[in-house]
Amino acid sequence: MQDWVSLCVFSLLLSLITIACYMLYSGLSSDIIVLTGSPPIKKITVAYKFKQGPYKNCGQLFKESHSIGPKLSCIGVYYDDPKKVPGPLCRYAVGSILSEGENKADEELLKSYKSSSFNVFSFPEVTHVVTTSFPRRTFLSVLLGVRRVYPQLEQYIKKRRLCAHPFIEIYREGHIHFMAPLARQGDFYVPEVRRIERRISEEEEMHSDSDVSGADSNSEYSSGSGVLLSDSRETSLAASSVRSVSLQDQEERDCREPSSGGISLKELDCEQTGGQRVEREELLHGDSDQKSLEAPTQEWWGVVGEE
Repeated sequence: MQDWVSLCVFSLLLSLITIACYMLYSGLSSDIIVLTGSPPIKKITVAYKFKQGPYKNCGQLFKESHSIGPKLSCIGVYYDDPKKVPGPLCRYAVGSILSEGENKADEELLKSYKSSSFNVFSFPEVTHVVTTSFPRRTFLSVLLGVRRVYPQLEQYIKKRRLCAHPFIEIYREGHIHFMAPLARQGDFYVPEVRRIERRISEEEEMHSDSDVSGADSNSEYSSGSGVLLSDSRETSLAASSVRSVSLQDQEERDCREPSSGGISLKELDCEQTGGQRVEREELLHGDSDQKSLEAPTQEWWGVVGEE
């Protein structure tokens, strides 16, 4: 009997040690260093599928994409903050990177993805992103990475009052690279997201128009009861305007009007690995119109769904 108890205790301890080692190997204690600097990717062409729903359901798309191109790097782009947007309304795109930089996509793979109802889209190369990486050694690494990295990214962005979106995950060479662009954010929004934004905007305009019409009739009726028509109309219009302001409009104001306490991209250059500084003029390199350093704030901060 005593031998049996000892064996059970030994087995339990061995199991606990094995689980602890597995979690440590998966990245439980890995350092997470968030930086602002160059992205881990260049200009890329991706094959993707767009979905709307809880982010926890994206695993099936990763499996489908990986099964078509098992040697390709996988990518996930997440457009909404699940803390602010209900799960069923969260938007994301998942797929594989077909080509990077000046390389061309494999025609056979491209046909395979298209035949499986994947769409093709290109993301530009940007000079400044908020980025970090996490080891991908086991299945548990993905769960640990999501749990540990995003709070760090959120704290980093909030502390420095940055406008960084959308959040992108790139799975390659044993690592998960997390990044959020600080410029040209609109170029990372796939066409499906733009269509949803337009539809929401049109619905809000129609709703606003109906509110104004209702306000007119109510105001005229109220004027017969001693209520001034002008006061009633202004109140109704103000209320309808408040209702018509979307989340995108709020983000546009936040991005276009950073507070005086925000940190500029030039100051953030100091945080790049090796202490290298990237001059602000590099952000404008390649622009045909040779913009001056007094470029509009939108160029530096970006707007959700900008055209």
